[in-house]
Amino acid sequence: MHAEDGWIRQLDITGHTRLVGILGWPVAHSISPAMHNAAFTALGMDWRYVPLPVPPDRVPEAVRGLRALGFRGANVTVPHKQAVMPYLDRWEPAAAAIGAVNTIVVQEDGELVGDNTDAAGFVADLEEQGVDLSTVETALVLGAGGAARAVVYGLAQAGVQRIVVLNRTRTRAQALLQDMAAHFPDRTLEAGHLPQDVGRFAGQAQLIVHCTTLGMHPRVDGLPWDEEVEFAPHQTVYDLVYTPSATRLLQLATADGARALNGLGMLVHQGAIAFRHWTGEAPPLEVMRRAVQIGLDR
Repeated sequence: MHAEDGWIRQLDITGHTRLVGILGWPVAHSISPAMHNAAFTALGMDWRYVPLPVPPDRVPEAVRGLRALGFRGANVTVPHKQAVMPYLDRWEPAAAAIGAVNTIVVQEDGELVGDNTDAAGFVADLEEQGVDLSTVETALVLGAGGAARAVVYGLAQAGVQRIVVLNRTRTRAQALLQDMAAHFPDRTLEAGHLPQDVGRFAGQAQLIVHCTTLGMHPRVDGLPWDEEVEFAPHQTVYDLVYTPSATRLLQLATADGARALNGLGMLVHQGAIAFRHWTGEAPPLEVMRRAVQIGLDR
């Protein structure tokens, strides 16, 4: 028997194999299959995670198909995070508040439950990195899209009392905060323009979180910041972008002595939470992190 035979057997899919996947358009670039399949293999589980490319006009059929085909769940990525919501039986509180679903769980009775693990994954990574959110009086969030909604929800739920959201279109930041105020009426939520108001709020924040795609490969020169505004050593700057691992924003933060973190850990933690939802098993975080890093290095 060749050495490859054992590996082939590991990849066999039978009638007993439990399936999960990722809905998106496109999904060929996703690292999630490698991350989850590495976890299943490490734990000796007969589960497989498959990419599910779904054109925007086929979302209703795809969501219903999860139940019909016996899937245990799925992740959801762009552009379907909102589009899947009307076709689910119910939403978890995080998904309802954020207004987007990134994880679908198919219950034993076939009920389709939508959740959003981005907020919890973000907070879990901060905690793993030693960031104590109980000491954060003010957080500054850059951007007001879907990722920012998850971050604001996570910060507010974790107890951060004051959250400032800056966006190129201030009205969009205001709309985000108005939605969040309904869930967190005791938080101080403020909106401003990006980048004009960076100097006004930067010095007040212990935590700065970048939630746009500026600076992401291949447009690595993008910068969601006023270069004349310096960071401080007591600040943590977290960029959800992880390709490249050190964006221009993080390079500036490091040069000024601030702590710089990228979003790779959030990717792993949000996936780990989904893994637990589907399987009920403790996710092997280090295996998942290693698989993601290998995927990025290719």
